[in-house]
Amino acid sequence: QVQLVESGGGLVQPGGSLRLSCAASGVTLDHYAIGWFRQAPGKEREGVSCISFSDGRTYVANSVKGRLAISRGNARDNNKNTVYLQMNGLKPEDTAVYYCAAEPDGNNCPGGLSRGMDYWGKGTLVTVSS
Repeated sequence: QVQLVESGGGLVQPGGSLRLSCAASGVTLDHYAIGWFRQAPGKEREGVSCISFSDGRTYVANSVKGRLAISRGNARDNNKNTVYLQMNGLKPEDTAVYYCAAEPDGNNCPGGLSRGMDYWGKGTLVTVSS
């Protein structure tokens, strides 16, 4: 059973930074794709970034490019099943619930950002406000 748990959300002022974490359990992420999605109140879900554990490729949506970066943990730090979303230069329009999701096909990055993925976490709220 794949379980995904997001953390790291909170209240931050415009221009600030946050690092979200997605911890996966019940699975080894080799050959998986992990995506970060967000949903703002009254808006559709948006896929913002993904990483393939098959070949390490990453993708960041144009809407957040230059401000968000995705990365993975490593075995040396004992967090190889963790994916991070570093968010810098946050804007009020970045306010949303951020979800991570997993797909057992590393080729599903970036396609999975539009098609959706198989497994989902419960999300973490990011609020950007002064």
